[in-house]
Amino acid sequence: MTGSGALVAEQVSYGYLGAGKALDGVSLAVAPGEVVLITGPSGSGKSTLARCLTGLIPHLYHGELQGACLVDGVLTTDTPLWRLAKRAGFVFQNPGEQLLATSVEEEIIFGLENLGLPAEEIESRLEEALERFGLKEMRHRAPQTLSGGEQQKLALAAIMARHPAALVLDEPLSMLDTTAASALVEHLLGLARDGVTVVLCEHRAEYLEGRPDVRVVSMGAAAPHLAPPSSIPLPASAEGQVVLEVQGLGVTLGDKRVLQGLNLGLAGGQVVVIVGRNGVGKTTLLRALCGLQKHEGTVLADGARPELGLVFQNADLQLFNASVRDEILYRMPQPDMALYSWLLQALGLGSYEQVPPLLLSEGEKKRLALATVMMRNPKHGLLLDEPAVGQDAAHKQMLMSILRAVAQSGKVVLVTTHDLSLAVQADRLILLGADGFVADGPPHQVLQNDAAWSAVGLVVPDWVRNPERRAEAEGATVGGGA
Repeated sequence: MTGSGALVAEQVSYGYLGAGKALDGVSLAVAPGEVVLITGPSGSGKSTLARCLTGLIPHLYHGELQGACLVDGVLTTDTPLWRLAKRAGFVFQNPGEQLLATSVEEEIIFGLENLGLPAEEIESRLEEALERFGLKEMRHRAPQTLSGGEQQKLALAAIMARHPAALVLDEPLSMLDTTAASALVEHLLGLARDGVTVVLCEHRAEYLEGRPDVRVVSMGAAAPHLAPPSSIPLPASAEGQVVLEVQGLGVTLGDKRVLQGLNLGLAGGQVVVIVGRNGVGKTTLLRALCGLQKHEGTVLADGARPELGLVFQNADLQLFNASVRDEILYRMPQPDMALYSWLLQALGLGSYEQVPPLLLSEGEKKRLALATVMMRNPKHGLLLDEPAVGQDAAHKQMLMSILRAVAQSGKVVLVTTHDLSLAVQADRLILLGADGFVADGPPHQVLQNDAAWSAVGLVVPDWVRNPERRAEAEGATVGGGA
């Protein structure tokens, strides 16, 4: 058997212990210097294929593997992982899983020291990585204190500073703002022109589709349009339309002023989306609204402290039970089983009832986290932090249908996201900048406010303003995704 590309999968099948088959007879060859975009519906096996291509399967994940994968012509099953890591760099879909140092610069230095590079070369690569990913001002901060997008930048910086011959990136754009996502794509294309092999698994495919130097490969057919199975079995808000009033909200984290003097009014009946640069304070705002973050100012719903459910950006932080069923019904002595059944069906979790949550794909875990919060029917509404991460287009449409139904029951629904394809489906779009809210209104109006987008440092891709010009993905189906 011979491998004809820098990264090769030959008739690969794989199943995780305790779960069904994730890949079934997948073959893919990626040549040196080629850029391959792997697309497909949530749960189709993209992350599993990425793990196989870099040797994380079978060295770190336990299950049944058939077929073969090669990195620069060597079998991943016969080669120690540390040797494979020198040839192919991997960035996880959840960047927090690979950050282990006590500061940003130490995270980048760690991999360079393991390569045995001279001190001068390490310093040069460190400064280059910090500059390229906009991390200089936070070089001494602990990675755990960064926003999700900043953690994603750090994970990318740490791997790319090693200058591997191949890069396999699992959803590298998912938590990046539009400016950072566009810059990363251009950088990766430049690396490919210099001979680096690049493989991306990505739902935000619009940044790469239609480019002549990118090969698009689909893991199975696109998911059909999804619709909720029936009207959501939630009672209308007992207070009628909830009104959430925020006055003078400010947050200081350590010696950094993150939010200051924010005033915001939210009413039930609308899905409201907030967009802003990485690190501007969107997650901090949601945590303050639901009482998880100490803050200045007042947050009141109908004159009282609000009861709001929060879906975290990192779903792993709120999933801890042995099965999907146990997770949704956790500590509910008299659960509403009609709502439980509706959530399973509406969120595409019906076939995973007895599966451990941590074996789900990232998109499935995000939907499970939403189910756990909705099952508790929080009195005043829902807060969702980056709910589009890991979701294909069909599931994003489904998500908005569900959120709109919750809003129409009279409750507040507030979402933060970098995914403008989700934001344009909202009823109201708010831009958050370093000095506060910059624009607020219907999405079609805010999208045309060039001055506001410039003020917050974000670009609006052409395909967002003119969806009819979005390029159609062209690629062969490798098949076999579960």
